[in-house]
Parts: sequence; C-alpha cells; structure tokens
Amino acid sequence: MSTEEKLTEERLAKAEKLRELGVDPYGGRYDDVTRTATVRKRGETLKLEAGAMVEGERARVAGRIVLQRVMGNLVFLTVRDGTGDLQFGLSKKALRDDWPAIKLLDLGDFIGCDGCLGKTKTGELTLWADSFTMLCKALHPPPAKWHGLKDVELRYRHRYVDLFANPPVREVFRQRSTIIQAVRDYLIRCDYIEVETPALQPIYGGAAARPFTTHHNTLDIELFLRISPELYLKRLLVGGMERVFEVSRNFRNEGLSTKHNPEFTMVELYEAYADYNVMMERVEGMTALAIERLDGNPKRPYGEVVLDYSVPWSRRKYSDLLEEYAGVSMADVAAVRRKASELSIDHAGKDDAVVVNEVFERTVEHHLIQPTFVYDYPAAVCPLTRRHPEDPNIALRFEAFVNGMELGNAYTELNDPRVQEANFKRQLAGENETMAVMDEDFILALEYGMPPAGGLGVGLDRLVMLLTNSASIRDVILFPLQRPR
Repeated sequence: MSTEEKLTEERLAKAEKLRELGVDPYGGRYDDVTRTATVRKRGETLKLEAGAMVEGERARVAGRIVLQRVMGNLVFLTVRDGTGDLQFGLSKKALRDDWPAIKLLDLGDFIGCDGCLGKTKTGELTLWADSFTMLCKALHPPPAKWHGLKDVELRYRHRYVDLFANPPVREVFRQRSTIIQAVRDYLIRCDYIEVETPALQPIYGGAAARPFTTHHNTLDIELFLRISPELYLKRLLVGGMERVFEVSRNFRNEGLSTKHNPEFTMVELYEAYADYNVMMERVEGMTALAIERLDGNPKRPYGEVVLDYSVPWSRRKYSDLLEEYAGVSMADVAAVRRKASELSIDHAGKDDAVVVNEVFERTVEHHLIQPTFVYDYPAAVCPLTRRHPEDPNIALRFEAFVNGMELGNAYTELNDPRVQEANFKRQLAGENETMAVMDEDFILALEYGMPPAGGLGVGLDRLVMLLTNSASIRDVILFPLQRPR
C-alpha cells in the first residue's frame, strides 16, 4: 500500500469514528456564513489588544483547514474560504462536547465555527470558537505543506486541487470573470444586445478552421460544433437587430499550444452602419473598462515586458509592416515567393495572397509587442470582408496584436450577396478543407439586404492571459483539454 493510500485509509477510519460520535462527516446546510475577508476587515477596525477577545464581536465562518497546530487542550486552525484565510482558536474548555470530533480533524477538512473575534498574544486576528460544525471530511491529503502543485500537467489535470492549494490561481479566475463582465458591460453601454446562436450547426463557417463533426441520430444528419458564430450574427443584422454580440464557446479541431485550446471563448459583435475603424474603438473601449475594473493601470507587465494599453493604440498598415520587416512589397509576388523560400515556407501551388500572409506571419507578427492594429489585409485571404474602394486587392480588415499574439480580428463587412457568393465559390473550387459546402441560406439572407456594418471577434482567453500576466492559455481556462494518461 502506498503512503497516499495509507493516509486515505486513516481518514476513512476517522470518518467512521465521527459517525460513531453522532457527527455526520459530510455535514449539511450552514447558514449565515461571513466571508473571511469581511471578518478581517472588521478586525482592522476593532481596537483589539494582543490576547484580548471582544464578546460582542461575533462571526460565523466556514472553510477548508489549511494549517493545523495542536497545543494540548488548544487547537489553532487556519481556515481558507474563497476570499482568504482566518485563524480559528478551538479550546477544550469552550468546546468540551465537540472535542472528540475536533481531535479527528485533518488538513483539507471543511468546518464551520461560531465565535468571538480576538487576537492571540502574537497579535494574530482569531475567531475564538464556542460552537463547531463538521462540514466535510477530506479523504485525500492536500499537496505537501500547502506549497501547491508544482507539476504543470497535474495542476491542469487536477484543477480542483490547484485552485484550493494555490490562491493566486483562484485570483486569476476571479479576474477572468471581472474582465468578461466588463466586456459585456461596455457593449451594453454602447447599446448592443447580447444574443445566443447555435453551437451545433448544419454548415460551419465564419473562420478558416477545421470543425469537430458529430451526428444527430433522429434527423440522421451530420452536424458541426461551431468554429464561429459569425454567419448567424450577420443574419440578425438582416433581421433588424442593429447591434448584437455573443460571448460564445467555439471549437476548432486543431493543435494545442500556449496560445491555442480546441475549445475557447470569444466575444463576437456586429454593428450596423459602422466600419472597421469603429471596431478599433470597440477593442480599445472594452479593454480599457476591463483594466479599470481590475486596478486601473494601463501599463501592465507581461513576462519581461510592460505593455501600455493607453488609448489610442498604434495603427499600422499591413503593407508598410511587410516592407519594414520582410523587405518585400505585397505587389511584388516574385520577391515575396523568394522570401518565402528563404524562410523555408512551402509555397508551391499556394495562392499569392496566402504566401504573402505566411511571410507576414513569420517576419512581422513577433515584432508587434505593444498593442497595435494592423489594417488593410490582402483581399484573397478575407472572403467575408468588404474590399477597399480604391484597391480591390485590399480588404478592409484589421487584426489586433499584443506581445506578438493576435487578440482580435475585425472587418468592414461584405454585404453584397453576389460578391459573397463568388467568394464562397472560389473557396470551394480551391478545395479549401475549412469550407465543405456553400451556405446558400446565408446568401439568401444577404439578398434580403444587410446594412453596411463593422464586425469584430476578440479572443477572451487571450485577453485574460494578457491582462493577468499568464504565460499560457491553459492558465486561464479552468479545464483545458489534456492528453489522456
């Protein structure tokens, strides 16, 4: 039997002893609990002398035991809830009837106590308990000495342990919630309404990505988990919903990396009568509100750099950046292909615009450290985007980059049904694996008339990574996809 198995057996035996004492080791409802952060704040306002206890200052607190010190007939426990830690003082004199159960406590157990606030002789704020309730017996010991899980794979695989053992991890996910709520609040301030579109789609589209495929038995049809909500949100513009957004879970059957998870969260939005310049303002606005809700500082560390999110962000033309960092012009296809060969990019049989973009990705993107909008992309790689009025080879599209990572993608939307249909046909003729069939209903929707619009998608996992200084996307997704053991 391993050491951990032996410890589990010992804890199971203690659970049985609790039952023999008439104590349910798995507790039940426990009302009127005060969070530890609230209790600590109250303690700061009290004029408590070391070793003193205030009879009138009572609290009821519950949480997990993270530290235990037994001193004869006195037990000190550090108890942790979702807001922090608080010391409990349990004495045999005050809890004589509960003392046999208290002696069976282990690290990781959940308990609740009522008592008076006071301080120990060393000045530590303490809840001196006069009642005790067992709430849950933990059968597995926590990570050694509460230093937390160090093995990265174990942290992601056993996130529930990671969260209670490493308070900074919980803080990241609290901040994630704050950031996403700020994005919602910003858009609602801008008169958008939040909607929900299908995650199961008979035709996938809205991005160049490979889908997950499934089958509906009753209808006997193939369905796809969405790679993007784009084409459904645009249908809502046709229907007269002029400003819409969705915080959506999307699924792309592609690789894993520090920047990619097959299941991810994004906010996608569309605004009638706007263009990609308005979408730049939306990215700046939602990011600024998220920062305001966090701590208000637009200059934020990320790894070894400090990123400045002050508005306005830098705006750089795609072609200018390509010439600056790759030394070639978008218009000089031969030079671009020579550059691709130098970079060991396989470009045989690929569309010129695709080769241009691969050279751009390889030579430019890693230089885009400070928040930057890169605008006016090659039209051939943007089938859903309106063309530049002075150059049909340019699409009115931008991508937002921070620390060399794409954060968002936006268009001045294409609303000409004939051009859209031709673009779809061109994709199909090229046997693009990311487009399986023509979405005729979307073309029909455009034929009914979609107003000119701006559209934007922002990767919320990546936004959280950047604003919380998290190195990997798996650090900001509660349960990232893991390879089976």
